Amino acid sequence: MDKNTVLTHILKPNGMSTLLGGELPVSVINNNKYISQLTPEAPLTDGNVDDNLSSLDHAILATLSGEIRTVILMGAEGSGKTTALEKLVVDWARGEHLQNFSYVFYFRLREIISLEGMLSLETLMQHHHSHISSESMPRVLQKPEDVLFVFDDLDQYKLNLDPSVHTLCSDPSQAVSVSCLIASLLHGSLLKGAAFMMATRPTGCLTCLSGTRVEVLGFLKPQREAYFNGFFTDPVAANKALMHMEKTLGFYDFCTSPRFCWTVCSIYKTLMNAGAKLPETLSQLFVDILVHLIQPLSLDKACNRELVLALGRMASHCSLGQHLSCTKEELDSFGLQRFIASVGVFLQVDGDLESDTCVFSFTSQLMQEFILAVSFFLDKSTSEGVEKMLEEHKGHAKFLDLFLSGLSEPIQYRPLETLLGELNPDQVMNFKSWFKSSSEETLKGFFKDRHHRCFHLLHQAQNKSLVKEIITPSARIGISYGDLSLQDCVALNYVITCLGEMKLLNLYRTRNLTEEQAEVLAPAMSLSHKILLTDSSLSAGAVPHLASALSSGLTEKLDITHTRLGEEKFKILCAGLRDCKLHNLNLQVCRLTEASCEDLVLVLTSAASQLCLCDISFNEIEDKGLMKLCKALHSPHCRLQQLYLQSCELTAASMEALSAALCSGNSELRELGLARNTIGDSGVEALCKALQHRLCKLQSLKLFDNELTGVCCPHLMESLMSEHCVLSELDLSVNDLGQEGVLLLCQALSQPGCPMEKLWLQRCELTQTVFKELGSLLRSGNSQLKSLFVGVNQVGNQGVKHLCDAVAHPNCLLEELDVEMTALTDSCVEDLCAAVRASKTLKNLELRNNSLTDASVPALIRVMEDSPNMQEMNLQYNDISEEAINMLSECDKIRY
Repeated sequence: MDKNTVLTHILKPNGMSTLLGGELPVSVINNNKYISQLTPEAPLTDGNVDDNLSSLDHAILATLSGEIRTVILMGAEGSGKTTALEKLVVDWARGEHLQNFSYVFYFRLREIISLEGMLSLETLMQHHHSHISSESMPRVLQKPEDVLFVFDDLDQYKLNLDPSVHTLCSDPSQAVSVSCLIASLLHGSLLKGAAFMMATRPTGCLTCLSGTRVEVLGFLKPQREAYFNGFFTDPVAANKALMHMEKTLGFYDFCTSPRFCWTVCSIYKTLMNAGAKLPETLSQLFVDILVHLIQPLSLDKACNRELVLALGRMASHCSLGQHLSCTKEELDSFGLQRFIASVGVFLQVDGDLESDTCVFSFTSQLMQEFILAVSFFLDKSTSEGVEKMLEEHKGHAKFLDLFLSGLSEPIQYRPLETLLGELNPDQVMNFKSWFKSSSEETLKGFFKDRHHRCFHLLHQAQNKSLVKEIITPSARIGISYGDLSLQDCVALNYVITCLGEMKLLNLYRTRNLTEEQAEVLAPAMSLSHKILLTDSSLSAGAVPHLASALSSGLTEKLDITHTRLGEEKFKILCAGLRDCKLHNLNLQVCRLTEASCEDLVLVLTSAASQLCLCDISFNEIEDKGLMKLCKALHSPHCRLQQLYLQSCELTAASMEALSAALCSGNSELRELGLARNTIGDSGVEALCKALQHRLCKLQSLKLFDNELTGVCCPHLMESLMSEHCVLSELDLSVNDLGQEGVLLLCQALSQPGCPMEKLWLQRCELTQTVFKELGSLLRSGNSQLKSLFVGVNQVGNQGVKHLCDAVAHPNCLLEELDVEMTALTDSCVEDLCAAVRASKTLKNLELRNNSLTDASVPALIRVMEDSPNMQEMNLQYNDISEEAINMLSECDKIRY
């Protein structure tokens, strides 16, 4: 096969380069502008493939040199599939790659769609490859393993390729239908052993085809940078254009398309050379494109209008009927006959314009939908409502509502009116009315995707007053907006900046907040009083933008629980925390270490720090880390009032340093959580020294599951009886304190002046004797206890009766009583009800996980209805039937 002839055939000019069609592949190849696209993962090879090839070329070549002989190249519109195919054929013809093939046949399937009648494989190859001589045809047919067929535009081929609907042929000279011919080739009946390389947009026709599917991702950031730098001779202009396309316009997803990059570069270059402002939205971009396409036609305003309306009719036909192309006859029916010489500016033309077999299609799906939107506002002969139109095109026109939103604002449609005449004011008002009512309804709901769409529409409209009008206090914009695309970030940021501030920016479960997303969202973050990033993943590049937003912004609360930041990212974050308005910082499960505590100390001791609450639970800071934090508590600049350190692998070794910090005179700490650390009795003994100190301000201490025994109780007793102790909340749950130890605590709590108001003793192996003493304490008149949690202690009805008697006593101040899982039965209900009726203070009663049955339900309902001070009773997980649950549902103060 004459490779020079193939080279000439492939590289000959074919069609014209248009703004919408992108730069022609032949131009890209001839001018050495080819920038390789990417695939998710290229297969391994035996090492014979050039290491400099892109992963896309690598994947194709590796597959074709292996056992699998079919490659299906899949990618979105304009992703570079055609250019990649033609480049590989050119490389073969130049002797660079694919040299295991003697013959390569390249077909554009859109060019053979119109072929009718019967023809053989031999006729097809000679018809479309006239450089193949009749003498060489036998050699082609005798060694199919040396033949590679390249089919482009497979998605354009509408005929059925399913082998079950054809009688496949095997004779290259047999004349069959084009559909049968292509199906016979692809399914191996005809020229078995030949290799195939095909390009298609994702389509249903692939289901019946086997082979290796290679996804074309187009341009990632390095390819875009290379492309823009090649297009603009000035690096500053190239960077400005690239950044504007990616960040300002908010259609990052399109930026992977080489064709789209070509279009944007062309328009931007024209605008920049003219000193004009670059577009702010997708709608503005396409207004600029349409103006750029129409002006050179030198038609009058009436003709321009007629042309766009005719294109609009074609766009509607293609969208509603899912037609990829139209015949010349159809084009005439739309009113485009008189503009036939100009349609190549807007449409892809396949075939001779003079021929009836010529077909026409929109090169860009985006432009098709934009033209449809323009014609909707331009057409004065129809009163079709926007809601009906959008419903008709639902699922077919992804960006139609965005373009309608953009074109409804005068600032964006005025350039078109100069060329096309006045838009239909009734249609504009119709859209605005629909948009306002539908947006208000959407924002009352909880579907984040619908919220995003609303924000996109507002962003396209670019009307600040409209944002404030639509996003009222009833809008639920505090729901989670996790996993935003970059486009979503642009739209959300626009909305928040228009509002001026945000109560809550909820980004819960953002699985990968990238640097680009964080950069776009930074202004929105700085305007948010609370930022929720719980259970999220932040890239290293995203953290500096978050830090900067916190430093300069309004944020008072930041929750980054379960973000697993690690030392390095946390260090960067802390740089922004030293000078910000942050009051609350939640850092649970962030993979912080001892080293991280050094960075946190710098934040806490900053003169500008306003941090009052810090939760660093479930991080391996260990004793050395806490000792470093204690240095911050000694600082006069530290304003920390609440510190939570649950499960931080602490022991008694760090408690002396903590105790010293608490009574230093500078510590403002009021609440300290040390749950699930093995500090033991000696650790509590050290803390008790601080509790007795006149400078210690600690009011709440959580010692849940700290491996304590009765040994610590004398020290706690002494502290609680100290004149300087201000501790009002103490949690000692899940510790084996023993009867004697708790009785000592009761003795301290009964002393006049003891400040204790909340006490947790859940799962402490308490006995009936202890419950009896607690009852005496509550009746004594000295106790200030308002909340008592003694659940998960198996004392039964008799043990709880002591508390019931106390609750009924006028000296008892209890507002909350928790006796969950204490082995209660129906026999206790009479005492419980009597206590509730007699109490003037009790508000909440916790009865979960006991053995109460249906028999108790009527009495419990009555007492809740008769006791105005009671707010809630919890009966969950008792032995109550479905019938009794129906009775409980009538009392809204009972949980069941």
